[in-house]
Amino acid sequence: MAELSLQGIAKRFGDVEVVTDFNLSVEAGEFIVLVGPSGCGKSTTLRMIAGLEEITRGELRMGERVVNNVPPKDRDVAMVFQSYALYPHMSVYENMAFGLRLRKLPQDEIDRRVQEAAEILGLVPYLERKPKALSGGQRQRVAMGRAIVRKPRYFLFDEPLSNLDAKLRGQMRTEIARLHRKLGATSIYVTHDQIEAMTLADRIVVMKDGVVQQIGGPIELYRRPANRFVAGFIGSPAMNFLEGVVEDGMVRGRGFTFPLAAIHAGPVRPGEKVLLGFRPEAVRVDGSGAGTLTGDVEVREPLGAEVHAYLSIGGQQVVGRFSPDHELREGQSIAFTVDPAACHLFDPETELAIRDNR
Repeated sequence: MAELSLQGIAKRFGDVEVVTDFNLSVEAGEFIVLVGPSGCGKSTTLRMIAGLEEITRGELRMGERVVNNVPPKDRDVAMVFQSYALYPHMSVYENMAFGLRLRKLPQDEIDRRVQEAAEILGLVPYLERKPKALSGGQRQRVAMGRAIVRKPRYFLFDEPLSNLDAKLRGQMRTEIARLHRKLGATSIYVTHDQIEAMTLADRIVVMKDGVVQQIGGPIELYRRPANRFVAGFIGSPAMNFLEGVVEDGMVRGRGFTFPLAAIHAGPVRPGEKVLLGFRPEAVRVDGSGAGTLTGDVEVREPLGAEVHAYLSIGGQQVVGRFSPDHELREGQSIAFTVDPAACHLFDPETELAIRDNR
């Protein structure tokens, strides 16, 4: 039996259903990331798991127990929020120990757990400091330490890194990944940042408008997106899309022609309209691909190790990732290539990926 199971879960606020038919089975020790844009229902789903929101419909199981009506304190979960929510008048030690005192644990057990968590998180030198004397990253570690000392069955993270700057977010992603490997606890993590999702998750749940779009490992979602939304959300920069029509064994559009046989997709009919999708890293200027594009360089973004170039292809914009060795100039008209094997086809009406089993 799964460690955590959500079957047909839905949440309604008045006449608005914000989560619809959510199904997920989580194995013990798995790190699951719920990702999607703001308002997609991911935090609401997490709060239903925690018991902070009532479930409108469906069944939530923790192990063999149905917990729909079990209060949060009896679910054996610990939650780390976007807001650190530390007590400003208490030291780091007291913040971490507060929940254990409420549970009336012996003092020596409290000392042991706090010390152990502080060592894991590198907080030993700061145990006597107040939160105002800590950096943002240190405060977030204290918030995680407060969760760790409880030794819960489930860790729930609700966008814990959103308040940190880019450098600290990178550091804290590493901390969280290391912490998960060390503790091996079942974890559910909510974020709108697809980079966090890709780097942390065993499996990712992509949500849009309260509906699960696809569940899978990071590489699976990257290589085989189920629809246009997942293809455009996973990966940075996002996947490019060009409108085209199937003609004479080719996908043709304004400024491009691609041999259909080389594209790994399901069957399409002559005259059928399609969306051709390909990732920025698949664009080449060395002539190594069979698919041809011609367009103008509109904007260059030098990023040191690579250059992002925004190209106008027949009035449609695409972005490519290039080596800084390529001398691309804004306003330059140039021919590019894309390997058709790296391309995807999508139905422009349903936006589903066109596969052999569509």
